[in-house]
Amino acid sequence: MQRRRFAICVASVLSVLAHVSDAHAGGLPTVTVEPVLVEGRLGVHELPTSATQGRVQAEQLAQRPIARSGELLEFVPGLIATQHSGEGKANQYFLRGFNLDHGTDFYTEVDGMPVNMRSHGHGQGYADINFIIPELIGSLDYRKGPYYAEVGDFGAAGSANLRYVDELPHTLVRATGGENGYRSGLIAGSPTLGDGRLLMGLQATRYDGPYDLESDQKKYAGILRYNQGDAASGFTASLMGYDIDYTAPDQIPLRAVQDGSIGRLGFVDPSDGGEVHRYSANLEWRGASDGAHWQAQAYALDYRMDLYSNFTYFLADAVNGDQFRQFDDRRVYGLNAHRHWALPTAVQADLRLGVQLRHDDIDRVGLYLTRARAPLDTVREDAVRESSVGVYLSSTQRWTDWLRSEVGVRGDVYRFDVDAGLDANSGDDDDAIFSPKAALIFGPWADTRLFLNYGQGFHSNDARGVLTRIDPADGVTPTDPVDPLVRARGGELGLHNALVPNLHLSAALWWLDFDSELVYVGDAGNNEAGAASKRRGVELSAYWAPLNWLILDADYAYAHARLDVPGPEDRIPNSIENTFSLGLTVPETGGWSAGLRLRHLGGGPLIEDNSARSEATTVVNAQLGYRLWQRYTATLTVLNVFDSGDNDITYFYESCLADEACGSGEANAGGVSDFHFHPVEPRALRLSVAAEF
Repeated sequence: MQRRRFAICVASVLSVLAHVSDAHAGGLPTVTVEPVLVEGRLGVHELPTSATQGRVQAEQLAQRPIARSGELLEFVPGLIATQHSGEGKANQYFLRGFNLDHGTDFYTEVDGMPVNMRSHGHGQGYADINFIIPELIGSLDYRKGPYYAEVGDFGAAGSANLRYVDELPHTLVRATGGENGYRSGLIAGSPTLGDGRLLMGLQATRYDGPYDLESDQKKYAGILRYNQGDAASGFTASLMGYDIDYTAPDQIPLRAVQDGSIGRLGFVDPSDGGEVHRYSANLEWRGASDGAHWQAQAYALDYRMDLYSNFTYFLADAVNGDQFRQFDDRRVYGLNAHRHWALPTAVQADLRLGVQLRHDDIDRVGLYLTRARAPLDTVREDAVRESSVGVYLSSTQRWTDWLRSEVGVRGDVYRFDVDAGLDANSGDDDDAIFSPKAALIFGPWADTRLFLNYGQGFHSNDARGVLTRIDPADGVTPTDPVDPLVRARGGELGLHNALVPNLHLSAALWWLDFDSELVYVGDAGNNEAGAASKRRGVELSAYWAPLNWLILDADYAYAHARLDVPGPEDRIPNSIENTFSLGLTVPETGGWSAGLRLRHLGGGPLIEDNSARSEATTVVNAQLGYRLWQRYTATLTVLNVFDSGDNDITYFYESCLADEACGSGEANAGGVSDFHFHPVEPRALRLSVAAEF
């Protein structure tokens, strides 16, 4: 039924697009990046609060070669997106010494709607942005650190807001084909309707992948979005749909590759994979009255994930294997509103008041034991109701031409209600947390600004962990519930310099402490609440346009991450110490455009005593485009140009293969500790041909 509804939506979009006229003039949206906000064009509340926030616009987004939707988030300096499973699963994210797993402490939203999922079937804060159509994203705003009153749950390490374009001046038809069975088609247009513009887009993708196990990915994404007015006044209404099913060539053990049992692109369990759908409705109002600006938003999401994984193979069950099914079926409802006033004070100042309401109605979130996707047993199955109200108040003051300050406070209240399969784990709980924020901004002096930031943030824990008192695996062993809300504290000293023409330099020294660390557990495929943690780091960024047809950018980040525990076992598993990226962009000049990107993910500890470490990963992607007669475009993308044999991600834990006597059947000698990795996809070429009408 759900696929039928989506097919009807797809057919409707195609029908309307078929009648879009070619009366619109102009080209696709091309807006250059503004790494520094210009004070003369902005109100005091819109000026940058830290050295590690920014905005990226449509042109730059389009000119970076990417292999997957999640790599759009790599525009956040220092962030690297990888994958340890099939492409239908949310990416793994690394930032500021975090293995953010699939989200956890990095908050993401699209058109103001949250992406991170609370009490999710696979991991807390799960953030899957595969539902977006990258070619139609118009801007990406990012912020790092817990310094912003508008950002609550999951935002301690940073946040990003992707926003679709309001309109396209032409109907766009694009077809892409490539190696390993990659086929993708996009049709999008933006006709005038009444006093506004209607953005319509539909993308379909099929991908077999380069691995020995064919991914057989089938992905469909669509958007129907109406915008009237501008950023200050008007409204936007949208419907989005997304559906995918796939087979997953998951991470594999190094020993099996070394002894020749499987190849480097091999697999162990051919039945891993899953299905996901996400449908949403969103309505946003904007306006001004009595010298104040306001915005209000209401949204609803329908989401379902059915995921099969097997990370330990035959460790727990020597007969049936260790495959498990994680299931999540929910609706999410939310209301957001904020209002901004310019205060009638001698010092130029403003006041911003906002409220954010969210309710997750999770019909079923479950963990099941399976064999080749056939059910064996239920570990746990719960219904969860989780609600929150967040209220924030902040104010910016401009004391002189060279001194600004910002103060804010945020309060969040959560309600957890779990109806568990095991009565002892049912119940309800609530918690509240207050998060102060403050910033001082000095300058500009000779186009140089100095930023001093402090803030407190938090992440919520899984509602099931908050209420669980008996281990559901055996129904007997007592367990300690986790804290509902976990506080984070962070600060930053930042510098931004634009003294040299066309060169922008940023630097930041930062620290971030958590009262409890969410640590990824490789053999379980999820996170567990652990000890407190401390992180310190430095970040450097450069953006240089030496010629009007050439842009160079570079980012370097170092992080020192430790658990707050005595003794030598204080390393945080998968806390990457160094990341580096280097980019070259040639905006369209004489019909030609190009992009080249190097991304480097350094090594890091895989277990607490640092005795097992991951190796560094370096990948280069390239893109070359040519526009003919202003209407037709051909783009060649080369992914993994130098055919790197590095790993997308590496873990270290115990597992057991079918021919090893270590399962819990007739023999139980314990598992084999080993590196488990997911290789970077080999070099691949993709060619896109597009036409505008």
